[in-house]
Amino acid sequence: MAAGFRLDQVAVSGEKSLKTLVENRRAFTLENCELNLFETLQPSALVPLTFPDFVVTSMLRGKKVMHLFDQPGFDYLPGETVLVPANVTMKIDFPEAQRDNPTQCIALAIDQMKIQQIVDRLSETYPREGRQQFWSLQHSQYHFLNNIELAQTLNKLIKICSGSALGKDILADLTLQELIVHIIQTQHLAATDDASYFHEDNPLAFVVNYIKANINEKIQVEDLSEKACMSRASFYRAFKREFSISPLDFILREKIKKAKQLLSHTKDSISDICYQLGFSDLNYFGRQFRKSEGISPSQYRNVTNRDE
Repeated sequence: MAAGFRLDQVAVSGEKSLKTLVENRRAFTLENCELNLFETLQPSALVPLTFPDFVVTSMLRGKKVMHLFDQPGFDYLPGETVLVPANVTMKIDFPEAQRDNPTQCIALAIDQMKIQQIVDRLSETYPREGRQQFWSLQHSQYHFLNNIELAQTLNKLIKICSGSALGKDILADLTLQELIVHIIQTQHLAATDDASYFHEDNPLAFVVNYIKANINEKIQVEDLSEKACMSRASFYRAFKREFSISPLDFILREKIKKAKQLLSHTKDSISDICYQLGFSDLNYFGRQFRKSEGISPSQYRNVTNRDE
């Protein structure tokens, strides 16, 4: 099934340097952030962890079960990121951790004032479309798959924080801006999956809902830009800035989502589903589906039917 982009693995601590087998911590402290590298080498349950700052966590290896906000625990795997607000306690299970199969995760604690400086500058310099629309981190979108931009930025921050460059604070600050932008864009994109996604007077939200309502049709970017009352170039830039993907990539994403529903809940043939969704080439549909989900449409149908 679909998976997020994994971060580069970091060498596991040597046995002699371990202070504990549960959440052994290495910390690299900079002016506006602190990178923590945690390793667990034995099964454990409900291990509490709290930070006084906003934390971006991302899995490097192994598996956790994360308990947050009094919600049911969820599996947490490499290729995924979880955001944790300041002073919120996460409780973590390590069902598979062993000395020869350690669980490894980063926790990047970021100064709240630095975050506010970044989002204020974004809202001032690159305002979002629509009235009363501002850049901000949302706590409701806290668990998501890494896209390639997010993974690359986190990898860059790990190298900067754990490295020895003289200007590492400057480099880290610049990269933190990238990270916050990518996280907010990822949250904006994830928010479009909500059936109630709508913002009055936001032309991009109107376009998103139009795409969803007409996903079986061949949708042209020119038509979308007209509906947003923007030039094609301005619309493209605004859409990419909001969601980090192009309008065409968003349309393709929605078509693949619809294809998954049809494969799971109907007996329509794969070719029928392909043409229902406005694809004119069955091979192209198959390639795009595999690129998105990691398996072919027929394999996806077999897996979902077996799971049921």
